[in-house]
Amino acid sequence: MNNESDFLVLGSGIAGLLFALQAAPHGSVTVITKKARADSNTARAQGGIASVQAPDDDFALHERDTMSVGCGLSHADVVHLVITQGPTIVFLLESLGVIFSTDEGGAGLALGREGGHSRRRIVHAGDGTGRTIEEALLARVSAQPGIRVVEDQCAVDLIRRSRVDSGRPDAVVGAYVLDSATRAITPHAARVVLLATGGCGKVYRYTSNPDIATGDGIAMAYRAGCRVANLEFMQFHPTCLYHPGAKNFLISEAVRGEGGILTTISGERLLGDHPMRELAPRDAVARAIDREMKRRGDHYVLLHVEHLDADRVRRRFPVIHETCLQYGIDITRQPIPVVPAAHYMCGGVVVDSWGRTDIPGLYAAGEAACTGLHGANRLASNSLLEAAVFALRACEDASAYARERPPTPKLPDWEIGQASLPKESVLIDAHWDLVRRLMWDFVGIVRTDHRLALAARYIEIVRRSIESYYWDFVLDRDLIELRNVGLVAELIVRMAVERFESRGLHMNEDHPAEDPAFAHDTILRGAGTP
Repeated sequence: MNNESDFLVLGSGIAGLLFALQAAPHGSVTVITKKARADSNTARAQGGIASVQAPDDDFALHERDTMSVGCGLSHADVVHLVITQGPTIVFLLESLGVIFSTDEGGAGLALGREGGHSRRRIVHAGDGTGRTIEEALLARVSAQPGIRVVEDQCAVDLIRRSRVDSGRPDAVVGAYVLDSATRAITPHAARVVLLATGGCGKVYRYTSNPDIATGDGIAMAYRAGCRVANLEFMQFHPTCLYHPGAKNFLISEAVRGEGGILTTISGERLLGDHPMRELAPRDAVARAIDREMKRRGDHYVLLHVEHLDADRVRRRFPVIHETCLQYGIDITRQPIPVVPAAHYMCGGVVVDSWGRTDIPGLYAAGEAACTGLHGANRLASNSLLEAAVFALRACEDASAYARERPPTPKLPDWEIGQASLPKESVLIDAHWDLVRRLMWDFVGIVRTDHRLALAARYIEIVRRSIESYYWDFVLDRDLIELRNVGLVAELIVRMAVERFESRGLHMNEDHPAEDPAFAHDTILRGAGTP
């Protein structure tokens, strides 16, 4: 296979696919994806895209809601930049074949409402918006001869020019990529690399994310020398289906937006004292559920929609209704057992307003990037909008950058070194479970100084062990992902330890109030940088 292209895209969600479509007229594009091309966090997004559309809404209101939920850390200039592009992004997606739900008259878009929003502004396609967007973009990509999508490939590490040519200014010139079937690792040269690798929910024991969400882009960028920021702000979705057969099925926040009610198992209403009740921001809802579960010793709480019109529920939430039926739950007649789970990383690789990282030629968009939009807590359904806006802006800048770059140098083959031992699966599985359980128990929805100190100590030990396996064993995807999960876990803990307050998604019982001294991003410089 030809391992060279002008644009190398790591990830096939909305950010990666939009970037690829926009970049194709400017050069050859290769999209690398770890599993099937449709397997991404985008495809699992049920809610929709937050966009000002209604007559009683405006950009100022959407910006205010975003800033409020961000708890003082959202960057006002970025918030304005992203929010004002909402209608443009919706129109663009429609032009690419995305069919959104319309109102009952069919004259306009149907608008949902979710937690933290003061107006109805969630543009959606039933309760499968992400899948609808993914399918439309993949159809466009497949029809574009200048884009090659390679499945079952896993990026190992980025390659900087200094590795092969110290006489030129340092920049990213490609990445090493593992073929999951053959375990062969080959260099892929490119003038531009986009990290669109998604989030890191698999760092935690319980998550709504797919198995591929192992923080690869964040880990690779940090190892290459990029700054990362705000990783202590992991958003826990309040309502994932609690069922032994359901691995990570999300019950959309839009269910509460349409009148769903949360109660304990014994029937006491949760959030009755909150002014927004079930429409409170996700951090407040997740903490309320977590608190009651721990206080009562319950394993889940209940989400009720059986009091709503059954036909309306089936029309509005067809995927949720059908999926729950598969597990023996008729949501029009029975409450849904739900539990919080790690859902969305509000931090990531530091980028500027054009998606540029600290390394020339390396861009990031989507959940892997920290743009400054989300701050300490993401406003529901702002993520797909942010990913689209920054994918387009990154492509605009990257296209100009690529035209000015010298040809990519011949890249060295992957150095096997001493790695000759076959992988011992029991060791990999044990360390995988250790990291995820440690993060869930000590760095979860509610934290303490003591738990964080223990987590830092234990993660350091586990990380050293993982690194030894990495260099001793022949690599496969499991080991690459374990290494990345371990590093991202360590970075999350390091940042959480540094924030002596409670703000947004970071709740520390030893420091229960916000502290103005910490009204800033938490930033760590990349490995090897002064």
